[in-house]
Amino acid sequence: METLRGRLTAWYATALFLSLAAFALVVYFTSRGASFQDLDQRIQSEANLTAGMLEESYRAGVVLVQEAPRRPPALVPELAATLEAVPDYLIITHRQGRVLFLSPDARALTFDQVEQLRALTAGPDTTPSSGSLRIDPDGPTLRYVVRPVTGAGPEFGKILAGASTAAAELAPQQLLSTLLLILALGLFIAYLVGAWIARRALVPVDRIITEVREITDGRSLHRRLAEGMEKDELSRLAATLNQMMERLERSFVSLRRFTADASHELKTPLTVLRAGVERALTTARVPQETLEVLEETLQEVNRMTELVDALLTLARADEGRAPLHLEPVDLRAIVAEAKETGELLAEKAGVTVEVGTPAQPVVLPLDQSRMRQLILNLLTNAVKYTPRGGRIRVTLGSADGRAQFSVSDTGIGIAPGDLPHVFDRFWRADSARTRTGERPGTGLGLAICKWIAEAHGGTIEVQSRPGRGTTFTVTLPLEGGKPAAAGAQPAAAEP
Repeated sequence: METLRGRLTAWYATALFLSLAAFALVVYFTSRGASFQDLDQRIQSEANLTAGMLEESYRAGVVLVQEAPRRPPALVPELAATLEAVPDYLIITHRQGRVLFLSPDARALTFDQVEQLRALTAGPDTTPSSGSLRIDPDGPTLRYVVRPVTGAGPEFGKILAGASTAAAELAPQQLLSTLLLILALGLFIAYLVGAWIARRALVPVDRIITEVREITDGRSLHRRLAEGMEKDELSRLAATLNQMMERLERSFVSLRRFTADASHELKTPLTVLRAGVERALTTARVPQETLEVLEETLQEVNRMTELVDALLTLARADEGRAPLHLEPVDLRAIVAEAKETGELLAEKAGVTVEVGTPAQPVVLPLDQSRMRQLILNLLTNAVKYTPRGGRIRVTLGSADGRAQFSVSDTGIGIAPGDLPHVFDRFWRADSARTRTGERPGTGLGLAICKWIAEAHGGTIEVQSRPGRGTTFTVTLPLEGGKPAAAGAQPAAAEP
Protein backbone atom coordinates (compact mmCIF):
# COMPACT_ATOMS: atom_id res chain seq x y z
CA MET A 1 0.00 0.00 0.00
CA GLU A 2 1.39 3.39 -1.01
CA THR A 3 -0.79 5.52 1.31
CA LEU A 4 -1.26 5.52 5.07
CA ARG A 5 -5.02 5.34 4.50
CA GLY A 6 -4.61 2.15 2.48
CA ARG A 7 -2.32 0.59 5.07
CA LEU A 8 -4.71 1.47 7.92
CA THR A 9 -7.60 -0.04 5.98
CA ALA A 10 -5.62 -3.20 5.26
CA TRP A 11 -4.47 -3.53 8.87
CA TYR A 12 -7.96 -3.01 10.26
CA ALA A 13 -9.53 -5.42 7.76
CA THR A 14 -6.83 -8.02 8.44
CA ALA A 15 -7.18 -7.70 12.22
CA LEU A 16 -10.96 -7.97 12.07
CA PHE A 17 -10.78 -10.89 9.63
CA LEU A 18 -8.30 -12.76 11.82
CA SER A 19 -10.51 -12.14 14.85
CA LEU A 20 -13.54 -13.48 13.01
CA ALA A 21 -11.52 -16.44 11.74
CA ALA A 22 -10.32 -17.25 15.26
CA PHE A 23 -13.86 -16.97 16.57
CA ALA A 24 -15.12 -19.21 13.75
CA LEU A 25 -12.48 -21.85 14.50
CA VAL A 26 -13.34 -21.81 18.21
CA VAL A 27 -17.06 -22.14 17.43
CA TYR A 28 -16.43 -24.92 14.91
CA PHE A 29 -14.21 -27.03 17.14
CA THR A 30 -16.45 -26.40 20.17
CA SER A 31 -19.49 -27.50 18.20
CA ARG A 32 -17.67 -30.52 16.81
CA GLY A 33 -16.42 -31.53 20.25
CA ALA A 34 -19.92 -31.14 21.69
CA SER A 35 -21.37 -33.30 18.90
CA PHE A 36 -18.88 -36.10 19.50
CA GLN A 37 -19.37 -35.80 23.24
CA ASP A 38 -23.13 -36.26 22.77
CA LEU A 39 -22.44 -39.22 20.49
CA ASP A 40 -20.16 -40.84 23.09
CA GLN A 41 -22.74 -40.31 25.80
CA ARG A 42 -25.43 -41.87 23.63
CA ILE A 43 -23.54 -45.06 22.83
CA GLN A 44 -22.39 -45.28 26.44
CA SER A 45 -26.02 -45.05 27.54
CA GLU A 46 -27.03 -47.73 25.02
CA ALA A 47 -24.31 -50.08 26.29
CA ASN A 48 -25.23 -49.45 29.94
CA LEU A 49 -28.95 -49.80 29.26
CA THR A 50 -28.42 -53.10 27.43
CA ALA A 51 -26.17 -54.44 30.19
CA GLY A 52 -28.67 -53.34 32.85
CA MET A 53 -31.52 -55.03 31.01
CA LEU A 54 -29.60 -58.28 30.77
CA GLU A 55 -28.58 -58.20 34.44
CA GLU A 56 -32.13 -57.42 35.67
CA SER A 57 -33.56 -60.24 33.56
CA TYR A 58 -30.93 -62.66 34.87
CA ARG A 59 -31.68 -61.75 38.49
CA ALA A 60 -35.39 -62.29 37.74
CA GLY A 61 -34.59 -65.86 36.67
CA VAL A 62 -35.32 -65.36 32.97
CA VAL A 63 -33.42 -67.55 30.56
CA LEU A 64 -31.47 -65.21 28.30
CA VAL A 65 -29.66 -67.50 25.91
CA GLN A 66 -31.27 -70.34 24.03
CA GLU A 67 -29.18 -73.20 22.78
CA ALA A 68 -30.23 -75.85 20.30
CA PRO A 69 -28.42 -78.80 18.77
CA ARG A 70 -26.48 -77.87 15.62
CA ARG A 71 -27.34 -74.20 16.04
CA PRO A 72 -25.19 -71.48 17.57
CA PRO A 73 -26.41 -69.96 20.84
CA ALA A 74 -28.56 -66.84 20.50
CA LEU A 75 -30.40 -64.33 22.60
CA VAL A 76 -33.97 -65.36 23.43
CA PRO A 77 -36.49 -63.91 20.94
CA GLU A 78 -38.36 -61.84 23.53
CA LEU A 79 -35.25 -59.98 24.64
CA ALA A 80 -33.94 -59.75 21.08
CA ALA A 81 -37.21 -58.14 19.98
CA THR A 82 -36.81 -55.53 22.71
CA LEU A 83 -33.27 -54.68 21.62
CA GLU A 84 -34.34 -54.32 17.98
CA ALA A 85 -35.34 -50.78 18.80
CA VAL A 86 -31.70 -49.74 19.33
CA PRO A 87 -30.96 -47.31 16.44
CA ASP A 88 -27.18 -47.81 16.32
CA TYR A 89 -24.70 -50.66 16.05
CA LEU A 90 -25.15 -53.08 18.97
CA ILE A 91 -23.34 -56.42 19.29
CA ILE A 92 -23.66 -58.84 22.24
CA THR A 93 -21.11 -61.65 22.34
CA HIS A 94 -20.91 -65.00 24.15
CA ARG A 95 -18.13 -65.63 26.64
CA GLN A 96 -16.55 -67.89 24.03
CA GLY A 97 -16.57 -65.05 21.49
CA ARG A 98 -19.63 -66.04 19.47
CA VAL A 99 -22.19 -63.38 18.51
CA LEU A 100 -25.44 -63.62 20.49
CA PHE A 101 -27.20 -60.56 19.06
CA LEU A 102 -26.82 -58.04 16.23
CA SER A 103 -28.89 -54.85 15.96
CA PRO A 104 -30.51 -54.04 12.58
CA ASP A 105 -27.66 -51.64 11.65
CA ALA A 106 -25.08 -54.26 12.55
CA ARG A 107 -26.90 -56.93 10.50
CA ALA A 108 -26.69 -54.60 7.48
CA LEU A 109 -22.91 -55.00 7.51
CA THR A 110 -21.05 -57.70 5.65
CA PHE A 111 -19.62 -60.72 7.41
CA ASP A 112 -16.09 -59.33 7.24
CA GLN A 113 -17.20 -56.00 8.68
CA VAL A 114 -19.04 -57.73 11.51
CA GLU A 115 -15.94 -59.78 12.23
CA GLN A 116 -13.93 -56.55 12.34
CA LEU A 117 -16.27 -55.25 15.04
CA ARG A 118 -16.41 -58.55 16.90
CA ALA A 119 -12.63 -58.55 17.11
CA LEU A 120 -12.91 -55.49 19.35
CA THR A 121 -14.70 -57.64 21.96
CA ALA A 122 -12.17 -60.45 21.92
CA GLY A 123 -9.77 -60.99 24.78
CA PRO A 124 -10.06 -61.53 28.52
CA ASP A 125 -9.87 -57.82 29.35
CA THR A 126 -12.69 -56.91 31.76
CA THR A 127 -12.24 -53.12 31.67
CA PRO A 128 -14.40 -50.92 29.41
CA SER A 129 -12.79 -49.40 26.32
CA SER A 130 -13.77 -46.87 23.67
CA GLY A 131 -12.44 -45.31 20.48
CA SER A 132 -12.99 -44.71 16.78
CA LEU A 133 -12.83 -47.24 13.95
CA ARG A 134 -13.04 -47.02 10.20
CA ILE A 135 -14.88 -50.14 8.95
CA ASP A 136 -13.20 -51.48 5.83
CA PRO A 137 -13.77 -51.59 3.01
CA ASP A 138 -15.67 -48.36 2.38
CA GLY A 139 -17.61 -48.64 5.59
CA PRO A 140 -18.60 -45.89 7.98
CA THR A 141 -16.42 -44.47 10.72
CA LEU A 142 -17.75 -45.48 14.12
CA ARG A 143 -17.37 -44.21 17.62
CA TYR A 144 -17.70 -47.26 19.87
CA VAL A 145 -17.63 -48.37 23.46
CA VAL A 146 -17.01 -51.95 24.69
CA ARG A 147 -17.96 -53.05 28.20
CA PRO A 148 -18.06 -56.51 29.79
CA VAL A 149 -21.28 -58.06 31.06
CA THR A 150 -20.61 -59.34 34.59
CA GLY A 151 -23.99 -59.80 36.20
CA ALA A 152 -26.02 -61.67 33.55
CA GLY A 153 -24.73 -65.19 33.87
CA PRO A 154 -21.78 -67.16 32.55
CA GLU A 155 -22.95 -67.10 28.94
CA PHE A 156 -22.33 -63.41 28.26
CA GLY A 157 -19.05 -61.88 27.28
CA LYS A 158 -19.11 -58.24 26.16
CA ILE A 159 -21.37 -55.60 24.66
CA LEU A 160 -20.23 -53.30 21.81
CA ALA A 161 -22.29 -50.19 21.17
CA GLY A 162 -21.30 -47.92 18.31
CA ALA A 163 -22.66 -45.13 16.14
CA SER A 164 -21.61 -43.58 12.86
CA THR A 165 -19.83 -40.24 13.13
CA ALA A 166 -21.55 -38.93 9.99
CA ALA A 167 -24.45 -37.46 11.99
CA ALA A 168 -22.06 -35.88 14.49
CA GLU A 169 -19.98 -34.34 11.71
CA LEU A 170 -22.93 -33.05 9.69
CA ALA A 171 -23.90 -30.22 12.01
CA PRO A 172 -20.31 -28.89 12.39
CA GLN A 173 -19.82 -29.05 8.62
CA GLN A 174 -23.00 -27.06 8.06
CA LEU A 175 -21.85 -24.63 10.70
CA LEU A 176 -18.45 -24.38 9.00
CA SER A 177 -20.09 -23.53 5.67
CA THR A 178 -22.12 -20.83 7.36
CA LEU A 179 -19.06 -19.46 9.10
CA LEU A 180 -17.09 -19.33 5.84
CA LEU A 181 -19.90 -17.34 4.25
CA ILE A 182 -19.95 -15.03 7.26
CA LEU A 183 -16.15 -14.66 7.03
CA ALA A 184 -16.33 -13.61 3.38
CA LEU A 185 -19.08 -11.13 4.16
CA GLY A 186 -17.20 -10.00 7.26
CA LEU A 187 -14.04 -9.36 5.24
CA PHE A 188 -15.97 -7.14 2.84
CA ILE A 189 -17.64 -5.29 5.70
CA ALA A 190 -14.31 -5.00 7.52
CA TYR A 191 -12.76 -3.41 4.43
CA LEU A 192 -15.60 -0.89 4.12
CA VAL A 193 -15.56 -0.08 7.83
CA GLY A 194 -11.76 0.12 7.83
CA ALA A 195 -11.79 2.49 4.86
CA TRP A 196 -14.41 4.66 6.58
CA ILE A 197 -12.49 4.72 9.88
CA ALA A 198 -9.18 5.46 8.12
CA ARG A 199 -10.78 8.25 6.10
CA ARG A 200 -12.35 9.79 9.20
CA ALA A 201 -9.15 9.42 11.20
CA LEU A 202 -7.00 11.01 8.48
CA VAL A 203 -9.27 13.97 7.72
CA PRO A 204 -7.18 16.23 10.02
CA VAL A 205 -4.01 14.95 8.34
CA ASP A 206 -5.42 15.75 4.89
CA ARG A 207 -6.35 19.21 6.13
CA ILE A 208 -2.82 19.77 7.42
CA ILE A 209 -1.35 18.52 4.11
CA THR A 210 -3.61 20.88 2.13
CA GLU A 211 -2.74 23.88 4.30
CA VAL A 212 0.99 23.14 4.21
CA ARG A 213 0.89 22.59 0.43
CA GLU A 214 -0.65 26.04 -0.03
CA ILE A 215 2.38 27.55 1.71
CA THR A 216 4.44 27.31 -1.45
CA ASP A 217 7.03 30.05 -0.97
CA GLY A 218 8.47 32.55 1.45
CA ARG A 219 5.63 35.03 0.90
CA SER A 220 3.02 32.77 2.54
CA LEU A 221 4.97 31.75 5.63
CA HIS A 222 2.81 34.08 7.73
CA ARG A 223 -0.01 31.55 7.53
CA ARG A 224 -0.54 29.15 10.41
CA LEU A 225 -2.24 25.78 10.80
CA ALA A 226 -5.38 25.44 12.89
CA GLU A 227 -4.63 23.70 16.19
CA GLY A 228 -7.40 21.50 17.62
CA MET A 229 -8.78 21.91 21.10
CA GLU A 230 -7.78 18.34 21.94
CA LYS A 231 -4.10 18.03 22.73
CA ASP A 232 -3.66 14.88 20.72
CA GLU A 233 -0.88 13.87 18.34
CA LEU A 234 -2.30 15.87 15.42
CA SER A 235 -2.63 19.01 17.52
CA ARG A 236 0.97 18.66 18.63
CA LEU A 237 2.01 18.13 15.01
CA ALA A 238 0.20 21.31 13.95
CA ALA A 239 1.81 23.23 16.81
CA THR A 240 5.27 21.94 15.83
CA LEU A 241 4.72 22.91 12.18
CA ASN A 242 3.55 26.38 13.25
CA GLN A 243 6.70 26.84 15.31
CA MET A 244 8.83 25.70 12.38
CA MET A 245 7.07 28.13 9.99
CA GLU A 246 7.50 30.95 12.50
CA ARG A 247 11.25 30.34 12.57
CA LEU A 248 11.34 30.07 8.76
CA GLU A 249 9.36 33.29 8.43
CA ARG A 250 11.82 35.16 10.64
CA SER A 251 14.72 33.76 8.61
CA PHE A 252 13.12 34.69 5.28
CA VAL A 253 12.25 38.19 6.48
CA SER A 254 15.81 38.72 7.68
CA LEU A 255 17.21 37.40 4.41
CA ARG A 256 14.92 39.57 2.28
CA ARG A 257 15.65 42.64 4.36
CA PHE A 258 19.36 42.02 4.07
CA THR A 259 19.17 41.43 0.30
CA ALA A 260 17.03 44.52 -0.28
CA ASP A 261 19.11 46.75 1.99
CA ALA A 262 22.42 45.48 0.60
CA SER A 263 21.23 45.89 -3.00
CA HIS A 264 19.93 49.38 -2.31
CA GLU A 265 23.09 50.45 -0.52
CA LEU A 266 25.28 49.09 -3.32
CA LYS A 267 23.51 51.04 -6.08
CA THR A 268 24.93 54.43 -5.07
CA PRO A 269 28.62 53.45 -4.81
CA LEU A 270 28.36 51.45 -8.02
CA THR A 271 26.86 54.42 -9.80
CA VAL A 272 29.62 56.68 -8.51
CA LEU A 273 32.25 54.08 -9.45
CA ARG A 274 30.87 53.69 -12.96
CA ALA A 275 30.76 57.47 -13.45
CA GLY A 276 34.36 57.78 -12.31
CA VAL A 277 35.56 55.01 -14.63
CA GLU A 278 33.66 56.48 -17.60
CA ARG A 279 35.14 59.93 -16.87
CA ALA A 280 38.62 58.42 -16.66
CA LEU A 281 38.10 56.70 -20.02
CA THR A 282 37.36 60.06 -21.66
CA THR A 283 40.43 61.74 -20.20
CA ALA A 284 43.09 62.60 -22.76
CA ARG A 285 46.58 61.20 -22.74
CA VAL A 286 45.66 58.04 -20.76
CA PRO A 287 48.12 55.20 -21.46
CA GLN A 288 46.80 52.24 -23.46
CA GLU A 289 47.47 49.82 -20.62
CA THR A 290 45.42 51.96 -18.27
CA LEU A 291 42.57 52.18 -20.78
CA GLU A 292 42.40 48.40 -21.01
CA VAL A 293 42.25 48.10 -17.23
CA LEU A 294 39.55 50.79 -17.04
CA GLU A 295 37.45 49.05 -19.73
CA GLU A 296 37.62 45.74 -17.86
CA THR A 297 36.72 47.55 -14.65
CA LEU A 298 33.74 49.20 -16.35
CA GLN A 299 32.53 45.83 -17.63
CA GLU A 300 32.71 44.37 -14.14
CA VAL A 301 30.96 47.41 -12.67
CA ASN A 302 28.18 47.07 -15.25
CA ARG A 303 27.87 43.39 -14.48
CA MET A 304 27.74 44.14 -10.75
CA THR A 305 25.11 46.82 -11.35
CA GLU A 306 23.04 44.36 -13.34
CA LEU A 307 23.30 41.82 -10.52
CA VAL A 308 22.34 44.41 -7.89
CA ASP A 309 19.33 45.53 -9.95
CA ALA A 310 18.19 41.92 -10.35
CA LEU A 311 18.60 41.20 -6.65
CA LEU A 312 16.72 44.33 -5.71
CA THR A 313 13.91 43.44 -8.10
CA LEU A 314 13.54 39.93 -6.69
CA ALA A 315 13.83 41.15 -3.09
CA ARG A 316 11.05 43.69 -3.63
CA ALA A 317 8.96 41.03 -5.38
CA ASP A 318 9.41 38.65 -2.43
CA GLU A 319 8.32 41.36 -0.03
CA GLY A 320 5.36 42.35 -2.20
CA ARG A 321 6.80 45.83 -2.77
CA ALA A 322 7.06 45.51 -6.56
CA PRO A 323 3.53 46.34 -7.75
CA LEU A 324 2.60 46.10 -11.41
CA HIS A 325 1.18 49.10 -13.26
CA LEU A 326 -1.36 47.32 -15.44
CA GLU A 327 -2.99 48.93 -18.44
CA PRO A 328 -4.46 47.55 -21.68
CA VAL A 329 -1.57 47.12 -24.08
CA ASP A 330 -1.20 45.54 -27.50
CA LEU A 331 1.43 42.88 -26.92
CA ARG A 332 2.49 43.16 -30.56
CA ALA A 333 3.97 46.60 -29.89
CA ILE A 334 6.14 45.30 -27.03
CA VAL A 335 7.31 42.37 -29.14
CA ALA A 336 8.17 44.71 -32.03
CA GLU A 337 10.11 47.01 -29.71
CA ALA A 338 12.00 44.09 -28.18
CA LYS A 339 12.68 42.80 -31.68
CA GLU A 340 14.77 45.90 -32.52
CA THR A 341 16.98 45.42 -29.47
CA GLY A 342 17.19 41.67 -30.10
CA GLU A 343 18.27 42.23 -33.70
CA LEU A 344 21.13 44.46 -32.58
CA LEU A 345 22.36 41.77 -30.19
CA ALA A 346 21.80 39.02 -32.79
CA GLU A 347 23.67 40.93 -35.51
CA LYS A 348 26.70 41.23 -33.28
CA ALA A 349 26.53 37.51 -32.46
CA GLY A 350 25.91 36.43 -36.07
CA VAL A 351 22.43 35.07 -35.32
CA THR A 352 19.20 35.52 -37.31
CA VAL A 353 16.01 36.67 -35.55
CA GLU A 354 12.52 35.91 -36.95
CA VAL A 355 9.37 37.41 -35.48
CA GLY A 356 5.83 36.31 -36.24
CA THR A 357 2.82 38.28 -34.96
CA PRO A 358 -0.87 38.06 -35.87
CA ALA A 359 -2.70 40.69 -37.87
CA GLN A 360 -5.26 41.33 -35.11
CA PRO A 361 -4.33 43.16 -31.88
CA VAL A 362 -3.43 41.09 -28.85
CA VAL A 363 -4.68 43.40 -26.11
CA LEU A 364 -4.37 42.45 -22.44
CA PRO A 365 -3.61 44.23 -19.14
CA LEU A 366 0.18 44.46 -18.81
CA ASP A 367 2.95 46.30 -17.06
CA GLN A 368 4.80 47.43 -20.17
CA SER A 369 8.23 47.83 -18.58
CA ARG A 370 8.09 44.44 -16.85
CA MET A 371 6.80 42.63 -19.94
CA ARG A 372 9.49 44.31 -22.06
CA GLN A 373 12.05 43.14 -19.49
CA LEU A 374 10.72 39.56 -19.72
CA ILE A 375 10.88 39.44 -23.52
CA LEU A 376 14.34 41.05 -23.63
CA ASN A 377 15.63 38.60 -21.02
CA LEU A 378 14.43 35.67 -23.11
CA LEU A 379 15.88 37.16 -26.32
CA THR A 380 19.20 37.95 -24.65
CA ASN A 381 19.35 34.45 -23.22
CA ALA A 382 18.60 32.94 -26.66
CA VAL A 383 21.28 35.05 -28.38
CA LYS A 384 23.81 34.20 -25.68
CA TYR A 385 23.46 30.42 -26.10
CA THR A 386 22.95 30.23 -29.89
CA PRO A 387 26.14 29.71 -31.89
CA ARG A 388 27.01 31.91 -34.86
CA GLY A 389 24.85 31.12 -37.87
CA GLY A 390 21.95 29.98 -35.68
CA ARG A 391 18.38 31.21 -35.69
CA ILE A 392 15.96 32.62 -33.11
CA ARG A 393 12.20 32.68 -33.69
CA VAL A 394 9.68 34.73 -31.71
CA THR A 395 6.05 33.75 -32.22
CA LEU A 396 2.97 35.51 -30.81
CA GLY A 397 -0.62 34.28 -30.90
CA SER A 398 -3.71 33.62 -28.79
CA ALA A 399 -6.26 30.88 -28.29
CA ASP A 400 -8.89 29.84 -25.73
CA GLY A 401 -8.84 33.23 -24.02
CA ARG A 402 -5.08 33.23 -23.43
CA ALA A 403 -2.23 34.98 -25.20
CA GLN A 404 0.92 33.00 -25.85
CA PHE A 405 4.31 33.92 -27.16
CA SER A 406 7.41 31.76 -27.44
CA VAL A 407 11.10 32.32 -27.98
CA SER A 408 12.87 29.43 -29.73
CA ASP A 409 16.53 29.07 -30.62
CA THR A 410 18.81 26.54 -32.29
CA GLY A 411 21.40 26.79 -29.54
CA ILE A 412 23.23 24.34 -27.33
CA GLY A 413 20.09 23.26 -25.46
CA ILE A 414 19.64 22.14 -21.87
CA ALA A 415 20.12 18.64 -20.48
CA PRO A 416 16.91 16.92 -19.20
CA GLY A 417 18.30 16.77 -15.67
CA ASP A 418 18.80 20.55 -15.66
CA LEU A 419 15.36 21.57 -16.97
CA PRO A 420 13.61 21.56 -13.55
CA HIS A 421 16.20 24.08 -12.26
CA VAL A 422 16.37 26.66 -15.06
CA PHE A 423 14.18 29.13 -13.14
CA ASP A 424 16.13 28.75 -9.88
CA ARG A 425 18.07 31.78 -8.74
CA PHE A 426 21.81 31.79 -9.49
CA TRP A 427 21.49 28.43 -11.26
CA ARG A 428 23.85 27.69 -14.14
CA ALA A 429 23.48 24.49 -16.14
CA ASP A 430 27.11 23.64 -16.88
CA SER A 431 30.62 24.97 -17.23
CA ALA A 432 29.65 26.57 -20.53
CA ARG A 433 27.32 28.87 -18.61
CA THR A 434 29.83 30.41 -16.22
CA ARG A 435 29.86 34.06 -15.27
CA THR A 436 33.41 34.58 -16.49
CA GLY A 437 33.41 32.56 -19.70
CA GLU A 438 32.13 33.32 -23.16
CA ARG A 439 28.55 33.51 -21.90
CA PRO A 440 28.67 35.57 -18.68
CA GLY A 441 25.53 36.24 -16.67
CA THR A 442 24.10 36.51 -13.18
CA GLY A 443 21.81 33.48 -13.23
CA LEU A 444 18.82 35.65 -12.19
CA GLY A 445 17.31 36.54 -15.57
CA LEU A 446 15.04 33.51 -15.87
CA ALA A 447 14.02 33.80 -12.21
CA ILE A 448 12.86 37.36 -12.94
CA CYS A 449 11.03 36.13 -16.07
CA LYS A 450 9.18 33.57 -13.99
CA TRP A 451 8.16 36.19 -11.43
CA ILE A 452 6.92 38.61 -14.13
CA ALA A 453 4.87 35.90 -15.88
CA GLU A 454 3.29 34.67 -12.64
CA ALA A 455 2.67 38.25 -11.43
CA HIS A 456 0.56 38.75 -14.55
CA GLY A 457 -1.39 35.55 -13.77
CA GLY A 458 0.42 33.55 -16.42
CA THR A 459 2.96 30.77 -16.68
CA ILE A 460 6.32 30.20 -18.32
CA GLU A 461 7.51 26.80 -19.52
CA VAL A 462 10.66 25.49 -21.15
CA GLN A 463 11.31 22.66 -23.59
CA SER A 464 14.80 21.74 -24.69
CA ARG A 465 17.04 19.01 -26.06
CA PRO A 466 20.83 19.13 -25.93
CA GLY A 467 22.19 20.31 -29.28
CA ARG A 468 18.67 20.87 -30.70
CA GLY A 469 17.78 24.22 -29.15
CA THR A 470 15.46 25.56 -26.47
CA THR A 471 11.93 26.99 -26.48
CA PHE A 472 10.51 29.23 -23.73
CA THR A 473 6.72 29.64 -23.84
CA VAL A 474 4.86 32.33 -21.89
CA THR A 475 1.09 32.07 -21.50
CA LEU A 476 -0.96 35.03 -20.21
CA PRO A 477 -4.69 35.46 -19.54
CA LEU A 478 -6.31 37.46 -22.34
CA GLU A 479 -8.69 40.15 -21.05
CA GLY A 480 -10.07 42.99 -23.12
CA GLY A 481 -9.50 43.46 -26.80
CA LYS A 482 -10.33 41.07 -29.58
CA PRO A 483 -8.32 37.84 -29.41
CA ALA A 484 -5.76 37.52 -32.12
CA ALA A 485 -5.74 34.67 -34.56
CA ALA A 486 -3.90 31.71 -33.13
CA GLY A 487 -0.91 30.17 -34.76
CA ALA A 488 0.39 33.19 -36.67
CA GLN A 489 3.29 32.43 -38.92
CA PRO A 490 6.63 34.18 -38.39
CA ALA A 491 7.62 36.89 -40.79
CA ALA A 492 10.43 36.44 -43.23
CA ALA A 493 13.86 36.44 -41.65
CA GLU A 494 15.48 39.84 -41.54
CA PRO A 495 19.22 40.39 -41.39
